[in-house]
Amino acid sequence: MNQKALNALEYPKIIEKLTEKASSGMGKHLCRTLEPSTDLEVIRTMQLQTRDALTRLFQKGSISFGNVKDIRGSLKRLEIGSSLGILEILSVCSLLENTSRVKAYSRRDRADIPDDSLDNMFDGLSPLTPLSSEIRRCILSEDEISDDASPALRQIRRNMKVTNDRIHSQLSGLVNGGARSYLQDAVITMRNGRYCVPVKAEYKGQVPGMIHDQSSTGSTLFIEPMSVVKLNNDIRELEIEEAKEIEVILSTLSAQADLHRDEIRYDLENMVELDFIFARAALAMEQNANEPIFNTEGKIHLRKARHPLINAKKVVPIDLSLGEDFDLLIVTGPNTGGKTVSLKTVGLLTLMGQSGLHIPALDRSSLSVFDEVYADIGDEQSIEQSLSTFSSHMTNVVSFLDKADRNSLVLFDELGAGTDPTEGAALAIAI
Repeated sequence: MNQKALNALEYPKIIEKLTEKASSGMGKHLCRTLEPSTDLEVIRTMQLQTRDALTRLFQKGSISFGNVKDIRGSLKRLEIGSSLGILEILSVCSLLENTSRVKAYSRRDRADIPDDSLDNMFDGLSPLTPLSSEIRRCILSEDEISDDASPALRQIRRNMKVTNDRIHSQLSGLVNGGARSYLQDAVITMRNGRYCVPVKAEYKGQVPGMIHDQSSTGSTLFIEPMSVVKLNNDIRELEIEEAKEIEVILSTLSAQADLHRDEIRYDLENMVELDFIFARAALAMEQNANEPIFNTEGKIHLRKARHPLINAKKVVPIDLSLGEDFDLLIVTGPNTGGKTVSLKTVGLLTLMGQSGLHIPALDRSSLSVFDEVYADIGDEQSIEQSLSTFSSHMTNVVSFLDKADRNSLVLFDELGAGTDPTEGAALAIAI
């Protein structure tokens, strides 16, 4: 479809509303890139999916697919044998947990509920609960690995606690004992990852140790007493061991995820697709919309159709038939009489229907599949106000007539209004 017609008929505003209904970033992307299709089978499939999702919303209430992150890069890294970082593994876990909730939502409460077009997607979801549970057991948050992630990590952290306690015991005895008069404050501090005490510069010789820093005025030196140097070294070695063990844990979790790489990829693709489908259904519910019947004979029959961007309490529904007994419709009437809105309603509902969206009209409304929609809808209601604008409209009309064929829907206004505002401009719809 040409972008000019999409803009003229305000199709992007419908896409904005649709995008708001999706819950994941990737789902929102599918919504933002949705364009009308010209393939009847694709349209019918999308309409069926929207209808089935809408039925589920009415039966079981709303559903959220969570903030499913794009983990395709992580899956590619697994494929080439790389280990994932904490955030990547947590993203995998989040996907699986969301998948589990969606899987539970899909279960039928009664055996007599018929199958629908979404069953295959729901049935194919694999929550991989053992994997997500193992990830949650090992990783507490994006910057914290559980002590119980491995026996080795538990022992390392136990040794770190014992060594830390010994350091604090040594330094507490120093700051609260005979060296108190040499200190700026009776506190234990850290400099460059080493435990130190703040010593007055004039007494630096009274506290043997390594100087790591000094205050901005130079009156205080931060000294690591010799009595805790070895213990500080032990802490550093234990921190290195801890980092290595965390790498082992992440590598193990990555290997476990790699065993289910295909299932995870399938979960991602289908969760995003379901998010997209249920966004369409949620929009249909909000608009009180129905599934249109499609044909390829150029026939349009709209029953109480409403423009979806006008307040539902103020919009005036229209009935319109075209393509059965005649394929050209000219609408005339006074200004502000609803001609432009009627024209836009027909065009916009056609674009929505061919995008797999339900339309705000009564059931048994029908639309035709068009290969192209041409629209020239201006705001000027009198050619005397702007001759150049009128000339531009005429140029567009000539262009449409040159390009359009029997599979095109052509919409244009301002065919020739008189100077009397009660006459209004004429609108034409042609197939």
